[in-house]
Amino acid sequence: MTYYHNTLLDGLSFNEAILKTTEALKKGGFGVLTEIDIKAILKKKLDVDFHNYKILGACNPDFAYKALLAEDNIGTMLPCNVIVQEKEDGFIEVSAVDPIASMQAVINQDLMGIADEVSEKLKRVIEDIHMNH
Repeated sequence: MTYYHNTLLDGLSFNEAILKTTEALKKGGFGVLTEIDIKAILKKKLDVDFHNYKILGACNPDFAYKALLAEDNIGTMLPCNVIVQEKEDGFIEVSAVDPIASMQAVINQDLMGIADEVSEKLKRVIEDIHMNH
């Protein structure tokens, strides 16, 4: 079992891929709460050059609320991270965490049903990005 769902895109700019991913997440019921520009942070903090790499913190409020009711410390695993990275010019990978994999570390049966639903939703988002590319 992998710990993420992913797809590869070509023929898009990095910014277009970010926009497409954000739109697909919204269509799938997720909002983007955070956006972390890893390339900019590494340049600023370490003065190193890294490829385009952004982490989008995606959240579905209904599922987040249900998860928090089932396990109040689950906030340590929220929001769901989705990464967009340009591994080489013109080839972009979009990956989303598979909550089933991360939730296995928490021994709480109530969370597994929620993790299954969120995993399916994120998988559909990734498939939507691929299909509408």
